Amino acid sequence: MNKDLLTIRDINRDDLENIFDLATKFKQERGKVVNTALAGKSIGLIFAKSSTRTRVSFEVGVNELGGTALYLDQGKMQVGRGETIADTANVLSRYLHGIVIRTYSQAGIEELARVATIPVINALTDDYHPCQIIADLLTIKEYSGRVDSGIRVAFYGDGKSNIANSLVLAAKLTGIELVISSPESVGMNADIAGGAPNIIWEKDPVKAAEGVDYFYTDVWVSMGFEEERAERMKIFAPYQVNSKLFEYARPDAKFLHCLPAHRGEEVSADVMDSARSIVFDEAENRLHVQKAIMSMLF
Repeated sequence: MNKDLLTIRDINRDDLENIFDLATKFKQERGKVVNTALAGKSIGLIFAKSSTRTRVSFEVGVNELGGTALYLDQGKMQVGRGETIADTANVLSRYLHGIVIRTYSQAGIEELARVATIPVINALTDDYHPCQIIADLLTIKEYSGRVDSGIRVAFYGDGKSNIANSLVLAAKLTGIELVISSPESVGMNADIAGGAPNIIWEKDPVKAAEGVDYFYTDVWVSMGFEEERAERMKIFAPYQVNSKLFEYARPDAKFLHCLPAHRGEEVSADVMDSARSIVFDEAENRLHVQKAIMSMLF
């Protein structure tokens, strides 16, 4: 495993299986076994974007591993007033044992990690969301017993979003069949897919649903795209995940969402609140997966 986790490119299949094993162990032992993997260590949580699941899961995770979590509002740090990322990285490397950062720029995170002498975990950028997707893969393994070419996932929405990009990398790593269903204007990032035969783009949402094991979607208007709301609501309307799509999927197909969800927009309420929806199992797994990643890196 690399020093940092900035995208799913930073892990190999063995690393993924090790994360699964450790996350499952933490999940089974939670509340029963005291773990001190981060005892005596201070972890900085730098946030430029608002958060519920990411902040809470990382703070709780650090605490349950015996460490100290420091929440750092990027807008109230000197880097928010013009201090360079490199200077910030050098200073924090002398105070902390690890950095978790949720921000906008992937390039900024990469510069932070390049200069920092301590590990850096990407907790979300505009381009990638690796911790979320690794938790999703664990959830798929829990329900299907495997994560490989026998699993078909369909993502509906912005094919160039951080979730879609990270799913593409996950498909390249695991071999799962991935279909991105989106309008042509926001079709999949072909350069990230790199021509992998198990990853396709399909404009027709019904065709994309054929034989699907897991439907996945995300909000149509992510942070930073508020000015495009009206246009996005219009172009994504045909890509709502609803009961009709499930008619074309496998009988036991499940629904995934990174949350928060907007019922009536990217997903219908009857799907979101049905037995097909495993979004809260998925959300819980963020905690266990991130504890595993932190244990391995920090």
